[in-house]
Amino acid sequence: MRIDILCIFPEMFASPFDQSIIKRAKERGIIQIVAHDIRDYAHDKHRTVDDYPYGGGPGMILKPEPIFEAVEAAKQQLGVSEVPVILLTPQGRLFTQQVARELALQPYLILICGHYEGVDERVREYLVTDEISIGDYVLSGGELAAMVIVDAVVRLIPGVLGSSISSTSDSCSEALLEYPQYTRPQIYRDWGVPPVLLSGNHGEIARWQRCQAILRTAERRPDLLNKATLRDEERKWISESLLSPR
Repeated sequence: MRIDILCIFPEMFASPFDQSIIKRAKERGIIQIVAHDIRDYAHDKHRTVDDYPYGGGPGMILKPEPIFEAVEAAKQQLGVSEVPVILLTPQGRLFTQQVARELALQPYLILICGHYEGVDERVREYLVTDEISIGDYVLSGGELAAMVIVDAVVRLIPGVLGSSISSTSDSCSEALLEYPQYTRPQIYRDWGVPPVLLSGNHGEIARWQRCQAILRTAERRPDLLNKATLRDEERKWISESLLSPR
């Protein structure tokens, strides 16, 4: 996969993408990430990419010309005419694990990082193919949102995590939060590891993990639980568990 990111602060991506999983995926040739400075496509000596909005209003708006030309240049480098062009904006659809899976199937992605008070509406109408938001809060710009999306998407690409690690066990991968995890020491400050995890009974351990994942999701993210695939007995059990005194 190749991901092109169009922004006004490309230097922000240097450190995050040169660490950990993403760094290894780049070194192994599984992914390529290219950050483009939208200012390179401005045509005045000040490299202006924003202007005041027609009709008045607070703040500045990103101009259409540099964004259109940056996208067109990226497509030309890729040698393709059809590629997902995603605007990162609070007005977009909410980014979820399912959306990450959709994007991970694409060979190319172009991400446009919004800034200031937004972008010229013609970018939305005639250039982008999708709009995505990472949450209901305000950031200074789309660069941080791009980092989140790239990280979530890249780890889903086959070979990135290695054969011994599976992204399917991550929290939210099946609409359930992850079950509690423990490691050594077995006893720490008189707090012990649940005995079932020390039993060696893999069937019982799997059942405990499943029950804990369901219970934790019901307590902390009931909205996710509505999307999970649960058996009738599991739904009955969780209802009884939540009603039981702790």
